[in-house]
Amino acid sequence: MNLLAVVPARGGSKGVPGKNLRHVGGASLLGRSVAVAARSRFPLTVAVSTDSEQLASEARRAGAEVIERPAALADDTASSEAALLHALEQRPETEVVVFLQCTSPFLTTEELDRTIAAVVEDGADVAFTAVRSHGFLWQRHDNGHVSGINHNAQERLRRQDRPVELLETGAAYVMRADGFRQAKHRFFGRTVAVEVDPRRAMEIDTPEDLELARALAPVLDGGPAVLDLPVPKLLALDFDGVFTDNTVQVDEHGTESVTCHRGDGHGLSMLRERLSIVVFSTERNPVVAARCEKLGLPYEQGLGDRKVDALQRYCTKRDINLDDVMFVGNDVNDLDSMRAVGFAVAVADAVPEVRDAAHAVTSRAGGDGALRELADALLSQLTRSGAT
Repeated sequence: MNLLAVVPARGGSKGVPGKNLRHVGGASLLGRSVAVAARSRFPLTVAVSTDSEQLASEARRAGAEVIERPAALADDTASSEAALLHALEQRPETEVVVFLQCTSPFLTTEELDRTIAAVVEDGADVAFTAVRSHGFLWQRHDNGHVSGINHNAQERLRRQDRPVELLETGAAYVMRADGFRQAKHRFFGRTVAVEVDPRRAMEIDTPEDLELARALAPVLDGGPAVLDLPVPKLLALDFDGVFTDNTVQVDEHGTESVTCHRGDGHGLSMLRERLSIVVFSTERNPVVAARCEKLGLPYEQGLGDRKVDALQRYCTKRDINLDDVMFVGNDVNDLDSMRAVGFAVAVADAVPEVRDAAHAVTSRAGGDGALRELADALLSQLTRSGAT
């Protein structure tokens, strides 16, 4: 049977800009979905439907095929069904279509395989992932009053006495392709729900959801993540709070000193042999010059809140597109630079606004191994890709 797994990933998310490229547990949301499908026991062809070249590059990097989605099917009003039907037009041989959503990062391959089996082996027309729901739902009316939807407010049944109610997780839908082509909707014919682990049933629609997913990842993924990063043409680093632990010691003469991590220095020394690196610092401080010169890194300091201007000048002079830059920051004065580049990284102890803006967040704090973690991840990618 010909099975096609489709991961719709448009580039214009409003709730969390660039959402499908944001990292949870070390990998992008898009990469996580592709990886879950790639590990299936069923022979899936995995394709990403996207209107974004950046997402297309990430899809190929993750090992998926790319289906170029027309702009008309990628705006805020376009439905997932429209993207799936377009994908099936490109793959007319498909007999079963598996629809995966990047916004559900904790779906497991075992759960996906049970959902596929419900159609391929057990004869359902449609199967979707769901969890049991025991909540009492209420509806608010125009006059402000509320009434019960799934219960009689005057008779509160015990959970075990209520009929089983299921809530879609939004993670996976499996459909017979011919039936879907006819119905043009994901629910038709004999439809079954496949119950999955409720701890993993979350959807990322807001920055708060993303932060929660990042906090849960080490627990649900079974350990600390290894960053899976794209290799940039230029790595641009903030200094205070990234090289340092963001504290300053001042002696009685007013002399300042900061704390850096020796492992960070070793990692950057190895990385600079294979990747261009530059450091931008808000303040002018002898320690910036001393540390960067020791590591052999170019730097600019005393930039105030306009690091982004220095970054743009630096890239223009070297004919580097900002989309090919990775910026690492920790505080609000880094936000302009992080939003200007193709990939932004926050250290673990960055302020919430910076974490929200970052595609990836290190597991280590600034001045405590964050840059070594980053360097190791990039060196690993460079080795895998065979880049010199």
